[in-house]
Amino acid sequence: LKVALARAERREKVKAVGLVLPLFAFIILSFVVPILIMLYNSVYDPDVAENLPQTVVALKQWDGKELPSEEVFAAFVADMKAAQKNKQVALVGKRLNYEISGIRSKVVATGRKVAALDAAPFKDAVIAIDKVWGEAETWATIKRSSSVYTPFYILSMLDLRQDANGSIERVPADRSIYKDILARTLGISFLVTLMTLIFGYPVAYLLATSPQKTASILMIFVLLPFWTSLLVRTTAWMILMTDGGVFAQVLNYTGITWLLNTAGLMEGEPQLFKTRFATIVAMTHIQLPFTLLPIYSVMKTISPNYMRAAKSLGGTPFYCFLRVYMPQTLPGVAAGCLLTFILCLGYYITPALVGGPTDQMISGFIERAINSENNWGKASALGVILLTATMILYYVYNKLIGIDRMKLG
Repeated sequence: LKVALARAERREKVKAVGLVLPLFAFIILSFVVPILIMLYNSVYDPDVAENLPQTVVALKQWDGKELPSEEVFAAFVADMKAAQKNKQVALVGKRLNYEISGIRSKVVATGRKVAALDAAPFKDAVIAIDKVWGEAETWATIKRSSSVYTPFYILSMLDLRQDANGSIERVPADRSIYKDILARTLGISFLVTLMTLIFGYPVAYLLATSPQKTASILMIFVLLPFWTSLLVRTTAWMILMTDGGVFAQVLNYTGITWLLNTAGLMEGEPQLFKTRFATIVAMTHIQLPFTLLPIYSVMKTISPNYMRAAKSLGGTPFYCFLRVYMPQTLPGVAAGCLLTFILCLGYYITPALVGGPTDQMISGFIERAINSENNWGKASALGVILLTATMILYYVYNKLIGIDRMKLG
């Protein structure tokens, strides 16, 4: 009997694994593998090491103080000839251009001209091709880029860099932008999450406490955005927020525009399109159901007897709601806010269409790095930083006010 029972249990386990295996494989292929590739691309940097191998070896003995020796220049000429023959010079120029602006065209031009250099000495001849090869910083950049695996991309996205000695330092203030982008992304996501909570919590309470017929009608309006494409909803906000659009006309007809102009808070017609205000309003509208529905699902399970009992013991309606009802809704609040916040971190279409240049989030810069700059290292590094920031915030959130720390009742 025991043997038969064990066999039956094994068969059930095999069936269960067989049912779960397709979903598990889908998660591995569509989620885990892309993340691993992203992590790999954020540190993989083979352009200089593969196309200037002799130069990389010769630069290992260079102290970085004076210009490299004749041996380094001879190795550089040999590497550039080979790279020009294999049509890889542009890759070297592109990689160096990430650190030295405008050097790409100089590298390409040098690759064409070194073919005429047949005999030593090469040092003066290479410097004569372009003055950039007579600067120690150029060779320091090549030396820093000589490893196949490098922290360059991740450091750059944190507004950091390595100096000639390999020490990490901050980039100049006029080139420090990525920390501000990360702070902007987190700030907009937090503000949108807060707005969806403020607007969604009362609606969820109304849905949970209304008669079924009324609640069903209200639920249709809540779910209505899901029936429309994200692009269509964002385009609708573009029309509403455009200069002279519906919002501007309402402000004019109600006298709000006049009051703001009189108070000195605004000059002329309201400018709503391509602003932070338009970005937050549009994102709040799109994300509202994602915050509201988890709260509603928890509220629906709360028995009204709790509030009746609290009132029968002498509590005022507000006090009973604050001390009895609201604590029981915190698991839904936590789940809804966390879902909305994480989704907001990856927003691209809405800020791109209704936001201004100072409202673009990290996802927009990732798209630009891939499609415009063809810089997969930069895009991967931005993705890694965003993923890391999300995981850290989730850990802190869970430790402070997370679901596993909440007690009902």
